[in-house]
Order: sequence, then structure tokens, then C-alpha cells
Amino acid sequence: MIAYSKKLQFSSLFLTLFVVIGCQRQFKDDNFTAYFGGEVMNAKSNFVLFLKDDVVLDTLYLNDKNQFFMKFDSLAPGLYTFKHEPEYQYVYFDKNDSLMVRINSVEFDESVVFCGRGDEKNNFLMELYLKNENDKSKLFGVYDYDVEHFIQNSDSSYQSKTAFYRAKKEELKWNDDFDLYAKAMLDFHYYTKKEIYPIAHKMRTGENVNDKLPANYYLHRRKIDFNNKALTNYSPFVKYLTHMLNNVAFTKISPDYTDRDILPMYIQKLNIADTLFANPSIKNDIIDNIAFSYLLEDQDIENNKTFLKRYNELSTDKSKINEINSIGRSIQALKIGNELPPVSLLDAEGNTVTSDSLFTKKAVVFFWTENADSHLVSVHKKAIEFHKNYPDYEFIAINIDEDHAKWKSVLAKHNFGLVKEYQAKNFQELKEKWVITKLNRTMIIDKDRKIINGFVNLFEVNFADNLK
Repeated sequence: MIAYSKKLQFSSLFLTLFVVIGCQRQFKDDNFTAYFGGEVMNAKSNFVLFLKDDVVLDTLYLNDKNQFFMKFDSLAPGLYTFKHEPEYQYVYFDKNDSLMVRINSVEFDESVVFCGRGDEKNNFLMELYLKNENDKSKLFGVYDYDVEHFIQNSDSSYQSKTAFYRAKKEELKWNDDFDLYAKAMLDFHYYTKKEIYPIAHKMRTGENVNDKLPANYYLHRRKIDFNNKALTNYSPFVKYLTHMLNNVAFTKISPDYTDRDILPMYIQKLNIADTLFANPSIKNDIIDNIAFSYLLEDQDIENNKTFLKRYNELSTDKSKINEINSIGRSIQALKIGNELPPVSLLDAEGNTVTSDSLFTKKAVVFFWTENADSHLVSVHKKAIEFHKNYPDYEFIAINIDEDHAKWKSVLAKHNFGLVKEYQAKNFQELKEKWVITKLNRTMIIDKDRKIINGFVNLFEVNFADNLK
């Protein structure tokens, strides 16, 4: 939860600015003047970007105390984004709002707290976001539940957050425009879980539950305006669309489909997106996401040609086409039989080691972050189980967080002795060379650093087949 007492800890400069422009809430309503400022703890760069619909409106430079401040003479009410690379969050401005924000780049989302005119609704949005993130971190086991227990679990969580949302809406009496985003953050997290469940359950247990879902299970789809321009770039909406397309395609393809033959499913997703979305901006965003996901999973050259041909027929965003082609080239470098590109890692003593030095025997490489506690425990347990059955493999865990001391502290709380632990020295390098974009990613490498399989999932039902 947001710790509202943190407001009392702001610097003297903040307090002065609040008195002048924010906290007394004395404004004239004859224009659209707005103020935005803040402080960045553990800054990673000397600026904060201010965006609207993924377009940079201004670059807010930090002073020698890592503080920034900007007066906007005319700022239209609505949802904006502030970004301190690589992290971002949303901020909503009503007319004449004056907002200050404090950020810690080490624990970005958990640290965000607003003060000033308009702070209450923005702090609510952050608190709801963190509730959703906390819920998400506990879902790995929940997707194993049978249909009845999964619905009970997800409905209970949704009802609790709905009560929180309604109480705040009544208390703060925000307008309909802000309510669009607040309600979307509430609803789409819940809807996304429902879309993920049938696929995740089959992947993890081998059971297809589609015929066991109640008749009203997908009733939420009828409530959604898929072409609402205000939601085009809103993360909860975009994430839902991605998973919904996944699920619809999953139910349309042949019953004997396997995740080893993914091209038909992704072609199906492109076709569904083409018919579902009339808004070109939304359609481009979604088919770009589909293309990116596909290229991560299928390294067959002929399949890639077939898929990209259909993608190019549908996309109208030429800059994205170039980006997708570049990603495709990076992924091709990780195809089976290629040598794994080297990256820099850190050992427990903080020494830099190259990944090349790790592979003295066949190895399974997986990834984790302390921000997903349930996953880090589950994935290590899986690795230890496989290690017992396949002792000729080493199991190597790579942490993708940046705080070295905290990484060691997390490991000290657990007993993962059979697993070799390292931390990424530069996550951007890891992301670019190994195309690490999702947590459930595993690579199998031989003793000569050749790729046996660069794109698998340790939680797959048939994962052991890769080790035989």
C-alpha cells in the first residue's frame, strides 16, 4: 500500500514549492496552467520524460539535488506518463492541478507518492496498481487450480478491490474521465486473469478446461469498447488485449495443436486483430505485440517468412515494421546450434564474470526477480527437482535486478544450494543479446556454449523432454 506518511519526508524545497503552488489548493480557474515537479532518489539519468500517448511532450532535467520542476501554461486534462528510464508510471491531471512526486529508482513503483492538488486520485491509482502487482506475484500457483477454485479466488480478489475502488470514488468524487482509467485498471487486471487461465492451466497441468468453463465466463468481453481511443496506450487495456487474443486464437485452432507448432496460432491472432479493431492505432499496437511475441517463440526461418508476410500486409506503421525485423534478426542469432552470445554477469562477491565461463557442462539457465517472490521460489524448486533427475546438467539462475546487496540478501533467506546463482551486470545487454523480455524464459546450453533450446519454459508440462 502507498505509505501516505512519506509526504512528511519531502525535502525543504518541496515544502516551499507546495506552499506556493500546490498544497494550499488556491487556484484561479480561468486557464489550464498546471505544475509538475518531483525528486528522484538514486537517479539513473539527469532527466525525467513527460509523455502523452507515448509521445514525449517535454524533458524535465534534474538539478544538482535530483529535483525537477515544470510549469505548463496550458495542459489539457487527462492521463500522462512520466518516465525515468527504464521505469514509468501514470499521472492524471485535472484542470489547474499541481502535483509533486517522489521516486526512488531502486524500487520505482513502490516508492511513487504524490502531493499537491490532484494528489488523492493519483495516489489511489498507484495504490490500486500495487494491489494488482501484489496479486499478480501470487498467481503462479493459482493457475493450477480447478475451474471452480480459480473462479472463487479471482472473484474474491476482484470483489475486495472493487469495494476499495467504490469507497475511494465516493470519497473523492472524481470525474468520469478519470473514472475511465480507474475502472479500467480495476477491471482489466481481473479480465486478464480470466483470459490467461485456460492457457496457463493447460501449459502447467496438461488439462484443457475450455469445456468446463461456465457459460458466463467470458461475459466481460461484451462490456468492452475495443476501439476506445482514450485507452489505446493504457497498459492495463493493452495487456488485456494481448492475452484475450491469445485465448481466442487458442480456442479456434485444431484440438491437436501443440506449442511446438505455433505458427497457425499466431496467424490466427493476426487475423482476429484485423477484424476486431477498427482503430488503426490500436490495431498496429496489437499486431506489433503479436509479432514480437511470435518472434520470441519460433525460430524456424520459413515460418518466420510466412508470418512476417502476413504481418506486413496488416501493419500500417512502417517504423514498427523496421523494429520488428531488427528483433527478428536478434532472435535468429539464438536459434538452435548457434553459439550463445556472451554477456557480463556478477558473482556473489561482486566480481564480473563472462557467461562463456559458466558452461563447463550442459546447463539450464533461468531468470528471476525479487519483485516476483512467488515465481522466484517456484522456479528454484522446479530447477532443484530437475537437477535431482538430471545431474548431468547444471542449473544456473540469473537475477535481473540491479541492487547487488539486496540480491544477496534475498538468496540468504533461501536454501537453493544446488543452483548456481549470478546477477546480470547490465540488464540492457542481457535483454538485447539474449532477448530476455519475460520472466518465464529458460535456455538450455551445451558444454561448448551451443544452444540446445533458447526459448523454453521451466514450467512446461513436457520440459523434461528437452533434457533427454
